[in-house]
Amino acid sequence: MADLPAPSAGEPFLVAPSDLLRWAEALAGIARTGLGFTENLYERERFEEVLKIAADIRYHALEEVEAGVQIEEWLRSVGKGVPGYVTPKTAVGAVVGNEAGEILLVQRAGTGVWLYPTGWADIGYSPSEVAVKEVEEETGIEVDPVALIAVFDGMRLGFHSIPLYSLIFHCKMTGGALKAHPLECLDVGFFARDNLPEPLAGSGLWVEMAFAAIDGRQTAAIFDRPRNPTWRSRPDDDA
Repeated sequence: MADLPAPSAGEPFLVAPSDLLRWAEALAGIARTGLGFTENLYERERFEEVLKIAADIRYHALEEVEAGVQIEEWLRSVGKGVPGYVTPKTAVGAVVGNEAGEILLVQRAGTGVWLYPTGWADIGYSPSEVAVKEVEEETGIEVDPVALIAVFDGMRLGFHSIPLYSLIFHCKMTGGALKAHPLECLDVGFFARDNLPEPLAGSGLWVEMAFAAIDGRQTAAIFDRPRNPTWRSRPDDDA
C-alpha cells in the first residue's frame, strides 16, 4: 500500500492480532459488497477468493471460527445492490451519573466485563431513543439524553470482534431503581472513579471521557483520531 512508510533501520514489522482482524473484516466487506453488486461470474469467483483469504486472516487473528464456517456465514449475509453494501453495525451507549458523581455500569452476561449501558441500534428508534431504552432495559434507571459525547470505532477499542460504530450519549438520571436485566446483565450499579469494577471493556479507555461528562467538564464530542498510516496500528496509538 502506497501510504505505508518504509520501516526505519532496526525496526521490526510486527502485526498485531487487532490489525489482522481489521484487515480481514475490511477485505470481507469489500468482497461481500462486490458480490452484492455484480452479476459477472468471473468477478464473483474473484470476490469469493478474497473471502477465503479474509477468513484465513481472521482465523489466525482470533482462532475463533474455522475459515470454512466463516466463509459460509459471510456468504449468507450477502445482499443485493445497495442493501448489500457492507457497513459497520451501530451500537448506542449511555454515560449516566448520579448525584454523588458515580457512573452507572453493567456487567455483561456474555463476557463478564463492565461497561456503561449499551446495545445495538434498533430500527424505528432514533439514536437518543435507543440510549433511553437500553438504560432502562438493562438497569431499571430512567434517563433523559443531554448530549452526544463520543463516536467511536468499537472494534478499534476492543469492544467487539466485528466492525461497529458506537454512539455514546451523556444522559441525566430522572427516576427508576436499579434492576439488572435477567438475560443481558450479571450485575449493575453506580461506581466512584476510584472504585471501578474489573475487568472494564475496552481497557477503560473511555473512563476519563465518561467522568468528564458527568462532572460537566466535556464541551465537545470525542472521536477516534485518524491513524497514519491508516492500516497499521502503532504502540503509541491513542485508541
